[in-house]
Amino acid sequence: MARALGVLPGGVAGTPPEGFEVGYIDQGGSEFRRPLADVWSVRFEDAAPVRVFKSYKGQRHLPGLWWSSTVGGHIGFESWLERDHVMLLDFDPSVVGISSQPFWLFWALEAGKGVSHAPDYFARRDNGTAVVIDCRPTDRRGPRDVAKFEATQVACDQVGWQFRLVGAPDEIVVRNVRWLAGYRHPRHRLAPAVSELLAAFAEPRPLMDGAVSVGDAVAVLPVLFHLLWTHELAVDVSVPLHATALVSAGVGRGR
Repeated sequence: MARALGVLPGGVAGTPPEGFEVGYIDQGGSEFRRPLADVWSVRFEDAAPVRVFKSYKGQRHLPGLWWSSTVGGHIGFESWLERDHVMLLDFDPSVVGISSQPFWLFWALEAGKGVSHAPDYFARRDNGTAVVIDCRPTDRRGPRDVAKFEATQVACDQVGWQFRLVGAPDEIVVRNVRWLAGYRHPRHRLAPAVSELLAAFAEPRPLMDGAVSVGDAVAVLPVLFHLLWTHELAVDVSVPLHATALVSAGVGRGR
């Protein structure tokens, strides 16, 4: 691919006002490179990753695949931090599409040196808006990284996408969502427990109290956790889940 046409005033730390180009791969494997202004409507949530997730002995970070209930397939991650954030995107009821390493963003410095960056995730919301996510711990954001993140912010602003630079998420939220994620697969959606649980929690009541009112907790709880994952039932995940946590009717997912 050719070098981007834009120029970054101020060198590495500058922010380019225009001239971005985007390289991406569609689901059929075809590669494209187009001006940023021409790709705002591309369904990047369906794009193939533009980078290969490498795995080797002694690797500092552990790559892997997350099975997403949102897309019904696997999404790659390159670290546990990325895994936690793709899990949280998968749990978000407003998110209807997710892709990893969705595109290359290209621009150039004042001296003409080309710069590129592949954000970690692209997510589509149910209202049609989009968010681009980069995951990086706050203590691992060097000057060059910060310059790339700032340029990505500028690019996203130009096409109306939200940009998020995220670090470590809330530990309690992650633990709760990780637990519920164990029941995200539709195999846990069993009748008649689904309808009975929805009726049992039509008014807020303690988690275990509502579960045992439907039947044997061993059989009912996996279905309850699945309904909490799908947001058909709701619970506060900002505090540790426990037997007396209040569960109520949820909003459901926007898909």
